[in-house]
Amino acid sequence: MSQIILCDATELYNILNQYFRVSRLVEFNYLCLIDARSQEEYNESHIITARKAKWDDEGKFVMPAGVEIESMRYCVVYDSNTSSLQGSGPATDCTGILAKSSRYPVQILKGGYERFSALYPFFRTQKILYTLKELESMKPYPVEILPGQLYMGDYRQATSPQIHKDLKLQAVVNVSEKTNHVLEASNCDIYHIPVADSVEGDLLGCFERVCTFIGSHFSAGSAILIFSSDGISRCSTVSIAFLQYHLKFTLQEAWEHMLKCKSNMRPKRGFVQQLSDWEVHTLGERKTFIAEPHY
Repeated sequence: MSQIILCDATELYNILNQYFRVSRLVEFNYLCLIDARSQEEYNESHIITARKAKWDDEGKFVMPAGVEIESMRYCVVYDSNTSSLQGSGPATDCTGILAKSSRYPVQILKGGYERFSALYPFFRTQKILYTLKELESMKPYPVEILPGQLYMGDYRQATSPQIHKDLKLQAVVNVSEKTNHVLEASNCDIYHIPVADSVEGDLLGCFERVCTFIGSHFSAGSAILIFSSDGISRCSTVSIAFLQYHLKFTLQEAWEHMLKCKSNMRPKRGFVQQLSDWEVHTLGERKTFIAEPHY
């Protein structure tokens, strides 16, 4: 039997927004999201791609048809507002059955639909069925690095007025050689680092200034987006550097946190060395052994 754990709203948000060229929601064994609320509540609105939980005549949860639970990477169940693994309820009843078949931990969304929909109202829907084409055409949002304040994404996301509005962005860090009139015309405070994504690229010399820029917006409670062209290398480098600076994370701790937020983040090898040097600057010593294949 698999472990049953709680899933924070930020974790589910990031699970929904992973992509490799297209949204990972197209993968049949990626996410099984189950709504354990009443049919009336589900019909009124639910989280995108969520299936309504089914129950048999004896009131026992029935496995979703056509879903191979044993190979599903993420299994997340939610009801209205469950915030604990203690006690019983629709969400705990569902997870108990799912955990018997799943290879991975089965998760209960902490705070349920009420908390998630309050934080991310733009992920509410009444749509029940999705075609493969519809899933492929979904436009993921930037991943959330620090709840409500720090996001990381790509060029398309950074230039989307809808994403700016939904995430209430007030500052943007552009870690690419591109500039764009959409950004310049927005009300965002922009910090531009025109560095190439190559072994010659120097981000270390910018870390102090960009971390100060992000930190000033943090103090004001502003939401900030860090982005680069593809949202994989340069922006993740700057995001890791800020975690090292702001939270005093080691490079390893910041790296592991970033992987939980965006599974395909990958700073170029030269940037990894710069992050190692930054670790010495922020912590006074080198704590992370970057020669491992992990980096």
